[in-house]
Amino acid sequence: MDISIVIPLYNEAESLPELHAWIERVMEENHFSYEVLYINDGSTDDSWEVIERLAQQSPHVKGIKFRRNYGKSPALHCGFQRAQGDVVITMDADLQDSPDEIPELYRMIREDDYDLVSGWKKKRYDPLSKTIPTKLFNATVRKFSGIFLHDFNCGLKSYKNTVVKNIEIYSDMHRLIPYLAKMAGFNKIGEKAVKHQARRYGTSKFGLNRFVNGYLDLLTLWFASKFGKKPMHFFGVWGSVMFLIGFAALIYVLVLKLISMFSGDLRPLVANSPFFYISLTAMILGTQMFLAGFLGELISRNSPNRNRYCIENEI
Repeated sequence: MDISIVIPLYNEAESLPELHAWIERVMEENHFSYEVLYINDGSTDDSWEVIERLAQQSPHVKGIKFRRNYGKSPALHCGFQRAQGDVVITMDADLQDSPDEIPELYRMIREDDYDLVSGWKKKRYDPLSKTIPTKLFNATVRKFSGIFLHDFNCGLKSYKNTVVKNIEIYSDMHRLIPYLAKMAGFNKIGEKAVKHQARRYGTSKFGLNRFVNGYLDLLTLWFASKFGKKPMHFFGVWGSVMFLIGFAALIYVLVLKLISMFSGDLRPLVANSPFFYISLTAMILGTQMFLAGFLGELISRNSPNRNRYCIENEI
């Protein structure tokens, strides 16, 4: 099979018939063998009934229904597990992503040998309250990940099948799929400017809190990529630094006390010095960080994924 199209959706009953007709036209014009996987993420409208009707009309349609709304990342993960096509295309169901981009996204994977191609909505039909935070988020992700894409969160992407089978999307990590792919060893990541269309039906399902969550997920992913397999390299180092700072402050307090004692002045108390509290706090924090690293190492060594790796080829 050439292409699997994975479409997560939540309350998009109005747009689904038009979207599917558009996809079918593009697929038939290019003579692709394909499947379309609609992942109904707990919709409360008639989305599932529409998917059932489309499945009756077309052998290419497959549907998955969640019992409740879990989010876009679990929906994509579920679709990736079931995708059978050599190339996997993801797109949103709100008609803002154009199926006309599919043939070129497919070609870039098959002929240019990209592992992943991310869409870039160069001209967006979104308000400034959405576009400005998006630009700041993308700039931050570029800095942390070292992947120079303009739009990490574009729903329109294409992948080699082996990529989607070797990454796990959880929480809200769908915004950072290129970073996840890079962490899994897929470094040939490309970009294509795609047409962005104004939403025709319904409203956006994502609020401003997604930007806060995006930054938190980015920090989590960055930390996991750097220290997930070796937590002691972070907590142990900084715990040791904190402990040494506290120990140095303690030595300073003791030296001052000894000097005052030899000079015959016994009045200054150790507890009167601010360095005493600095030493106490720093040594406690240093010990706790070191123990956190030690516990992290024990958990990491007992993890079933401690030797997880992706094999590219085998003879």
